[in-house]
Amino acid sequence: MERHGGRILADQLALQGVSRVFSVPGESFLAALDGLYDVGIPNVVCRHEGGAAMMAEAHSKVTGRPGVLFVTRGPGATNASSGLHVARQDSTPMVVFVGQIARGDRDRGAFQEVDYRRFFGPLVKWVTEVDQIERLPEYVSHAFHVATSGRPGPVVLALPEDMLSARADVPDGAPPARLPPEATEAQVAAILEALNAAQRPLVVAGGPQWSSRAAAHLAGFAEAFDLPVAVSFRRQSYMDNRHSHYVGDLGVGMNPKLGARLARADLVLALGTRLGDTATNGYTLLDPTRPGPRIVHVHPDPDELGRVWRPEPGIALSAPAMVEGLARLPSHPGPWAEWTAAARAEYEAWSTPKETPGAVKMERVVAWLSAHLPEDAIVTNGAGNYAAFLHRYFAFKGHGTQLAPTSGSMGYGFPAAISAKLEHPDRPVICLAGDGCFQMTLNEMSTAVQHGANLVVIVANNGRYGTIRMHQEKTYPGRVSGTDLANPDYPALARAYGGDGVVVEEQSAFPVAMDRALAADTPFVVELRLDSEALATGFTLSEARAMGEAG
Repeated sequence: MERHGGRILADQLALQGVSRVFSVPGESFLAALDGLYDVGIPNVVCRHEGGAAMMAEAHSKVTGRPGVLFVTRGPGATNASSGLHVARQDSTPMVVFVGQIARGDRDRGAFQEVDYRRFFGPLVKWVTEVDQIERLPEYVSHAFHVATSGRPGPVVLALPEDMLSARADVPDGAPPARLPPEATEAQVAAILEALNAAQRPLVVAGGPQWSSRAAAHLAGFAEAFDLPVAVSFRRQSYMDNRHSHYVGDLGVGMNPKLGARLARADLVLALGTRLGDTATNGYTLLDPTRPGPRIVHVHPDPDELGRVWRPEPGIALSAPAMVEGLARLPSHPGPWAEWTAAARAEYEAWSTPKETPGAVKMERVVAWLSAHLPEDAIVTNGAGNYAAFLHRYFAFKGHGTQLAPTSGSMGYGFPAAISAKLEHPDRPVICLAGDGCFQMTLNEMSTAVQHGANLVVIVANNGRYGTIRMHQEKTYPGRVSGTDLANPDYPALARAYGGDGVVVEEQSAFPVAMDRALAADTPFVVELRLDSEALATGFTLSEARAMGEAG
């Protein structure tokens, strides 16, 4: 049957099990929009390609399947690049389709022309351009395979407009068949041997491909061997934070005692994590150029093993497959019961709220959320000092309840929350955002209203880019430049879009505001008016300035 390229493409997406795509429409891929209409795949139309890319990335995290994004050529593609950077750093599978100029106009500087292979090359796993309509099924199948294999990540297919609108009679391409990865006896034995030789082990879980099943296996393995388990930056939902063997996260604003424990460990069992600069505090807690603990490194990308750390051994396998094998081992606690208990006690002390100035206190806000939200609530955030309160004081109870960018991208939390709410309309979805973070993507409020995503946004309004101001005061105390913000009336803005909201200026008003927000059937903004002195979890603005003056 002869079909135009857009219909051929849409049929391949249906075969790959795609249930929803995200886009900002463009004339360069009208045929693809027509194909999606025919096949009936829902298309979430967004307001900016950066927000659309972040929604697609979050969709992948929520569903475990590649997120799919459509953007137009030129500025559409460049706008989307911020979300692709998130996906690359977070190892999130995405398949991105970019409209392209007609093939006969290449290399003339045509309207919105971009060389996508060169532009996206450093950002994604694979990028190419489909010149022959007959090969569309082949390219789509390969794109999904590359996005999900090894270390997952984003891929880009550029679609010349004239190719996409042409017609051809070509067979569909079935998705590749795969066997699930399994740990071998030798791989499990290697980890057991390393544990038997250790006195101060620390498990560090992170990376891609985790699930509720994998989280249960990790907890079972930790219990059986009495092991302390830390997680890497913004991977806190990989283990119930209330579990007796969970000891905290190795990320920005980490517990200094946990960092010291990483440095003192004689065995680090790295499951899925790359043990990058964030987890190691800029490679100071562990230094790849100096002797350190034995590192047993499990990672799905064989090229990652040995790239920074010398693994003893390195195991090319996904972390979930490894923990499934480890969970089958019989109980065998090692001689480190005191080490594990002390690490847990340090986490509990660290997560006890420390008071900050002002009538509204972020530590109390987060503690209330942790204590009162349903266990399956999904909490999202972008980047900023406000997020450190969430990392420190919120107890994540299950896998898939945290959506946050390990890349540190501002503006991520709100589009991610929209995507999560569309996928799980019956679960509470709460976006915690700073005033600077929220203003980067708040135009997607229109997307949330249009598609019925009744999420809650909690805006921490301190009138500044708080993280940058913190560093500014430490480095150039009292010389404030470029970090102050003018803010709108956020609840009024939400109402203008068709949502609702309320301002909270006293702590006692927050629970009432949240009750109203969680009951709302439209997007709801809770704006927190914070004291200007409330800068971070560990110190005030004045204290940060004093550090700079003393340094």
